[in-house]
Amino acid sequence: MRLVQFTSLLLLSAALSACGLGETAATAATTANLQAQQAQQAQQQMQQLKQQVDAANVQNQQRLDDALKQSQ
Repeated sequence: MRLVQFTSLLLLSAALSACGLGETAATAATTANLQAQQAQQAQQQMQQLKQQVDAANVQNQQRLDDALKQSQ
């Protein structure tokens, strides 16, 4: 009788720990997916900021050129 209880307890523990491992793997996969999305969004934001800085630099250069022409 003791052996049956011990075996049942052992099987129950194994089943519960397997569920935990599956949940941990699913959580890790979800976290990795979210991190990949965040990295992609950060890359896009960086590209947009670079374009904005480049546009501002072009505009500033045009203003400088115009000011130099007017001063001559």
